[in-house]
This record gives sequence, structure tokens and C-alpha cells, in this order.
Amino acid sequence: MKHKQGDRVTHPGRPEWGIGEVMKVELVTRDGRPDRRVWIKFPNEGTKTVLASVAGLETIEKPISQEAAESSTLLDREASHEAGWLGEIAKNRPEEAMIAVPDRATDPFLAAGDRLRFIYGLYRFNKSGGSIIEWAIAQTGLDDPLARFNRHELEQFFDRWCWERDRVLARTIDEARKAGEPIDALLRDAPPAARRGLKKAAPAR
Repeated sequence: MKHKQGDRVTHPGRPEWGIGEVMKVELVTRDGRPDRRVWIKFPNEGTKTVLASVAGLETIEKPISQEAAESSTLLDREASHEAGWLGEIAKNRPEEAMIAVPDRATDPFLAAGDRLRFIYGLYRFNKSGGSIIEWAIAQTGLDDPLARFNRHELEQFFDRWCWERDRVLARTIDEARKAGEPIDALLRDAPPAARRGLKKAAPAR
């Protein structure tokens, strides 16, 4: 796919980076074939440079106006309401941002199968030292989430986020089945953590 400046894209291998904006595209030759080097500014990771043929970037077609109304990280939400009483609410109720799953997991413009693949990727996070910090960085947009929250608070947020992730997984599978989408192969390929999460969410379905 030919990407151009201003496109909004995601990196399938790094969903925690969020939805990035293409800042620059350069034509290059790789192994004798034309390719594109793409500079992308991600909200959760900063600017990254990738080769289009390797990264397999996915273009987001959702209208920018709709995306602007949705803030994905705690930092985004606070920045959008940094002044006045709305700003105080955002700062005093960070749990709403901390337990929210990424917008792409519930995006109605994406096929259920695509959402399932994305949700599966969220199951790489766990409560181990490095993983929960990686999750907190993606969730908050902060370079050092421990400067804002202590470890105990992050673990509490993470437990609630896991419950929400499991619930979204169960709901997405139900939607796919009702729509008659062929997801049997996807269900067989579900990571073990996703299978366990689905069992936990089953009573609430």
C-alpha cells in the first residue's frame, strides 16, 4: 500500500504504539525492489522509522473528526481538558483512562476478525515487572508511569483493565458469530491467556 504524509496508520506488530500519523515518506530500493521508508509519529511511542514492506502498516479510515473526539491515553485525555473543571475531573479520575481498552478493540468500522486479532495482541501483557510497566506506558502515554502512580495502583488498574479486555473479547466473539463471520480458525489460534480470559468472562456473557 502506498502511504503518504498525513495518513493515519497502525503497526500490526506493535498495537500498543497506538494510531500514528505519517510524517514523511521516502522512496528507497531494497533487495533490488522499490520500497518506502516511512516516518510515523505514534502517540504512545514517539516517532518511528519503518520500511513499509516489512512493517505491513494498516491505514485507519475512520474520520479524523471522530478520532479527535476519542482520546486513547490518560495523557491525551488530560491534555484535551487541561483547563477548567473538566481538567480537574480528568486528573482526579484517572481510572477511566487506565482501565479503558484501546479504541481499536471496539471500533465498529473494523471487521470482528480484525478486532479479534488486535485483542489477542493485548494478552501479551501480564503482571510481571517489565510487562506491567510496558502496559502502563502504553495506557498512560507517560514515559515513566511510576512518577504518577505507585506499583500497587498500577496493579489494581491492570486487574480491572484485564477484566474489561476479557469482556470485550467475549462480546466480539458473540458479535462475530451472530454476524456469521468465519472465525473458527481464529478461535483455534487464540493465545492461552485469551482462552483463560474468555472462560473468566463467560459468566458475564
